[in-house]
Amino acid sequence: MFSKEFQIGKIKVGANSRAMIVAELSGNHNGDYNRAKEIIHAAAEAGADAVKLQTYTADTITIDCDKPWFMTSEGSLWEGRTLHDLYKEAYTPWEWHAGLIEEANKLGMECFSSPFDFTAVDYLEDLKVPAYKIASFEINDIPLIRKIAKLHKPIIFATGIAYEEDIKLALDTCKEEGNDQIILLKCVSAYPTPYNMVNLRMMQNLADKYDCLVGLSDHTLGNVVATGSIALGGKMIEKHLTLNRSAGGVDDAFSMEPEEFAKMVKDVRIMEEALGSYEYELSDKQASERRLSRSLFVVEDIKAGEKLTPENVRSIRPGNGMHTKHYEEVLGMTAVKDLEKGTPLSWELIK
Repeated sequence: MFSKEFQIGKIKVGANSRAMIVAELSGNHNGDYNRAKEIIHAAAEAGADAVKLQTYTADTITIDCDKPWFMTSEGSLWEGRTLHDLYKEAYTPWEWHAGLIEEANKLGMECFSSPFDFTAVDYLEDLKVPAYKIASFEINDIPLIRKIAKLHKPIIFATGIAYEEDIKLALDTCKEEGNDQIILLKCVSAYPTPYNMVNLRMMQNLADKYDCLVGLSDHTLGNVVATGSIALGGKMIEKHLTLNRSAGGVDDAFSMEPEEFAKMVKDVRIMEEALGSYEYELSDKQASERRLSRSLFVVEDIKAGEKLTPENVRSIRPGNGMHTKHYEEVLGMTAVKDLEKGTPLSWELIK
């Protein structure tokens, strides 16, 4: 069993907490440190709880090679490029990390990262990040997961390209190292993700099968999917953020602009408020409205000794009379005194 409540920095993440909303910086800084800071400021203004970085270099994540298996996928946004070339453009310089983390913290947000090799983990530990994200393409890197699990900090797993056995092995590795602070993010590694590929219901299955907190790493356009994830128990939402989708960044095409991100945060918070609880108790407002519910009324004048019939007694609004469940029971009974039309029926008036 994994923990259902823990801290990521100053933020409580748990079954009874609101969802943690994370702005993914990725390579949308376009190699410009000031643009990276602008995106962080935009995240804060939009209501994000945290910013996520990616910690790698082209040489720590792959090698410079143009063999077919080192080429980006056909049909992708980056078709025709080598992995090394793409990552060389997209990476966030390590010397930026301390300043970006400080900037996020100054604005009231947490900041953590996805490391892609041992050296990145060591570097991030020196910066005292509060959590680690395992990208879906690294969910089968067991040595990397074990190294991070031993740090006993929260680990967020994206499950985009994971088979069930990948998820199980990754979580078993965390258990072996005594780390129970886990979040599984439903994710589809398609950029942008078509809505019919999302399979959002899988979130509930992940939560039930692995008994852990779940959330969404979302690459769809818009905020509908992200907002809907809250209704399925999502406790973390991660979305890419950019200043302008047309700026030419490696992930700009499927990222949110600041106004869209702010709208998502607002809608998520509305959804959380609307979900409420499982209680069947009525609010004071709802209870007061029950006076307009149905009940049994005299609908035609009835003389003393006259029988109650479907013509002179009916179930109508409002709710001042007897419960409607007694309707069949009272038919055929007699009035003990004259009853005027509009009188709420009660046991004292009939025999």
